[in-house]
Amino acid sequence: MSGLRTAARSFRCRQTAPPDRPRHLNSVIAQKVAVPGLSKTFPDVSCTDAGLCLMTTSMGYANAASSVSVLIYSNRFDLSRTYFLIARIAGVDPVDGTLGSAHWARFAVDGGLQNVIDAREIPSDWSTGYVAIGAGRPGEKAELRYGSEVYRLNEELLQKAYSLTKDVELADGDAAKAYRSRYTAAPANAAPRVSICDTISMDTWWHGTKLGTAMEAWARLITNGEANYCTTQQEDNATLTALRRGADANLLNFDRVAILRTASNFDREGSGQTPVESLTAKSGGYIPSVTNAHRVGGKFAHTIVADWQNWSAGVPK
Repeated sequence: MSGLRTAARSFRCRQTAPPDRPRHLNSVIAQKVAVPGLSKTFPDVSCTDAGLCLMTTSMGYANAASSVSVLIYSNRFDLSRTYFLIARIAGVDPVDGTLGSAHWARFAVDGGLQNVIDAREIPSDWSTGYVAIGAGRPGEKAELRYGSEVYRLNEELLQKAYSLTKDVELADGDAAKAYRSRYTAAPANAAPRVSICDTISMDTWWHGTKLGTAMEAWARLITNGEANYCTTQQEDNATLTALRRGADANLLNFDRVAILRTASNFDREGSGQTPVESLTAKSGGYIPSVTNAHRVGGKFAHTIVADWQNWSAGVPK
């Protein structure tokens, strides 16, 4: 790679990162490209000679959309054949995963693009205060007005990513093992694994069974019953909207986008807990989750880079 305009073969895009980058990653970084407009905390894009690049957007919708947009329109990267991996930690529904588990997403659903009435003021026959914009009550469908309420990712790439990584050895920890014993059934109380399920984006860090149930219903409603959300996070629909606009401008291929979320915490309480206790608990899931984001995401990204001859034209059969 030479100059500022690079042909990035696989662009691994992470939302946030631990303060210390793994030493072995530092050892292979060949170039750091400063991109004006990126987060002041993470102002560079780091790339290897092989064409694997890493950026960090900072947390939340505003940071994610702004940083990705800056990257796309910076004119410093040729993204036309780039594969984008959005990878970071998340909350997880105990019905679908556990601490440290890794989940590839088919659907990304925006949980915030709804009307909401405080639960203390809703009609007695409503199950939740969340209502689709334009609808009259929970569970009633309405026209999607924003264009970013839901994204469905490329199924071929999704299945390939899962098949490449489903047997990756996942990290675990004693604290995570002890904490997950609060949950009475698998997969919540079992060892972490890799799976396919969906993700909900929302700047507000909601928590608890009642809100989880409301978000499950919302994800099903706007995907005609197809989505099964398992992870909760603060960036993905914002990131995807920026990428979608870049694709509409013929600067990148939206079919080359994958989302991986690894579970650092449960999104609702366990047996004998209140939602507040669950929200503020130290579950021991953080270190396994960031480790497994690296292990699973790294397997996917390095496979593409090492076999670029077969990946350059599209997802190999």
